Amino acid sequence: FCRKNSKEAQSPTATRILLIYLSLFLFTQVFGLSSVAQVVLGKGNTGQYLSINMAFGIGVTLGIYAAGGVSGAHLNAAITITHWVLGNISRTMLAAYITGQFLGSFMAAATVFALYYDAIYDYTNGSLTVTGPTATAMIFSTYPAPNVSLQGAFFTEFTATVMLILGVLVIHDEKNNAAIKGAQPMLSGMLVLGIGLGMGLNTGYAINPSRDLPPRIFTAIAGWGTAVFTAEHSWWWVPVAAPILGCLFGVFVYKLCIDFHNDPVHETEHKKEEAGMETS
Repeated sequence: FCRKNSKEAQSPTATRILLIYLSLFLFTQVFGLSSVAQVVLGKGNTGQYLSINMAFGIGVTLGIYAAGGVSGAHLNAAITITHWVLGNISRTMLAAYITGQFLGSFMAAATVFALYYDAIYDYTNGSLTVTGPTATAMIFSTYPAPNVSLQGAFFTEFTATVMLILGVLVIHDEKNNAAIKGAQPMLSGMLVLGIGLGMGLNTGYAINPSRDLPPRIFTAIAGWGTAVFTAEHSWWWVPVAAPILGCLFGVFVYKLCIDFHNDPVHETEHKKEEAGMETS
């Protein structure tokens, strides 16, 4: 997510951005991944699907509060890439953001694996699998439901990310009816919660390449093997490509349907002042 304009987001150096996001994504991603681990390994006795959605929403909210003032809180590689395509950030900043996101996400997966190491091996009897009755790879990355085609899964991730970026733009658009800045992180977390509640059945709503790919790489190294990339018709590329395309399309839809019809910022502020005076 991003709640700052391009000039504000480019003020920190690339090195600072990388270090911020390495630690930030480690902090944010642990909430979501550990909640999945608790639900799966607890066999439904220590949480349900709702608790996973809430944990990811909480992680996003805290992540934006933590880094919004320093770097604009880019927590999604698809949104970061969209900013680059639109010319809002440079290639150096793009590389710094995504590198920090990916390293932090990878370390978060390693942290959750260490946290639940004993429980994972007890649950699986030492056999780390991607599919089957004791599969645990889904703790770290998303996989489509058995009854969903690859095309259907792609469309789900694409559509969910369109909803994500539309929601982000609605929350932060100063030319429209933007939320107050102090409430924006909480509303962004609620947006993620809402997407999980309504669009999580088919694919587990990755909606973020930096949330899905680094943990998948970790599981390949940690014992699950290359099956994490070949399972479900080589599903792994969908949570990378679909969110990026969905984000770009969502921005196009927002500009076409809303942004081009908004008043300039100064006119909007003037109208708000007039409305405030009338209310007084």
